[in-house]
Amino acid sequence: MNHVLAVIGPGDSGPGERDEMLRRATALLEEAGAEGIDRFDVPLHERGEEGEATLRPEIEALVPALQSGSLFGGLRGVLVVDAHRFLKAEAAVMAELAGSLDAGTAIVCFVADGALPAGLGAVVKKMGESVAVKKLRERDAADWLGHAARERGVRLASDAIAALVQRFGSDIAALGQALDQLATVEGPVGGEEIASRFRNRPDEPMWHYADAVAAGHTTDALRRLTDFLTHGHPLQLLAFLENDLRRRALAAAAPDIETFAEWAGASPNHFPVQKAWRGRARTTEADLHRALQALTRADMQMKTMPESTQQLTMERLTVALCRWYGGARRAG
Repeated sequence: MNHVLAVIGPGDSGPGERDEMLRRATALLEEAGAEGIDRFDVPLHERGEEGEATLRPEIEALVPALQSGSLFGGLRGVLVVDAHRFLKAEAAVMAELAGSLDAGTAIVCFVADGALPAGLGAVVKKMGESVAVKKLRERDAADWLGHAARERGVRLASDAIAALVQRFGSDIAALGQALDQLATVEGPVGGEEIASRFRNRPDEPMWHYADAVAAGHTTDALRRLTDFLTHGHPLQLLAFLENDLRRRALAAAAPDIETFAEWAGASPNHFPVQKAWRGRARTTEADLHRALQALTRADMQMKTMPESTQQLTMERLTVALCRWYGGARRAG
């Protein structure tokens, strides 16, 4: 039996991924026979702490948990959340403790975004088991919804599933809470009821919006723009679009993907590099030039005009980019 475990999620884990990571970690500890689970959360570190050799109070409390078993006998489960936040000295202590853990008294599971610190990751690889949780996509959330609804006895029409995903995105934690509310509804739940009951907008990554723009789906792009601006600032999105345009221009000018990847400062196997390379032929040089001019004007507009005009500026920019990036051409 492995007594040193890890659940590794994406580096940009959102609420849905974190909920799934914690679920998987708890399940691993329970499957291993843990009779009780003590949770420890690694805090963010302040500037200047990285060079300190002492353990922070929250980490000091974790040490005796890994050195002794349960007070009531049996196998003690230790759940360490946000293990990627360990400082260098703390990670070294955790690696030493995990490496000498008494398999008969305790079992530990580290939960981390992206990766564990190097030394601790090496111990898990050598002595234990690591489980990966991938970035959740909307189609993953839709699949999850079907199973979760059946478990709760909620009957969802097909348009209700689409409406829930539109409202909550891939956040399965929020989707689960929504299903709990719907569990009291008799009969099938339709999309109209979802739209009237839930008014929130999903907190989504910017690539959802970018994908809609790249596909030329204006209506979808405008909806996702509204979703993003509910939680984020338009200048964040503008900076993202500027980087995207730079990547598109480099892809259009490069003779091959290796050269493009070198110019972009990434590996040819990096997904954004491959994605930009595959789509390089969809946008003409003239449209890239139009996009650059439009982004420059939008940047100036948002930095000099009242804040109340920013959403309208982004909406106009979105419609234009959908036309240029999505392959549509001017008549005549």
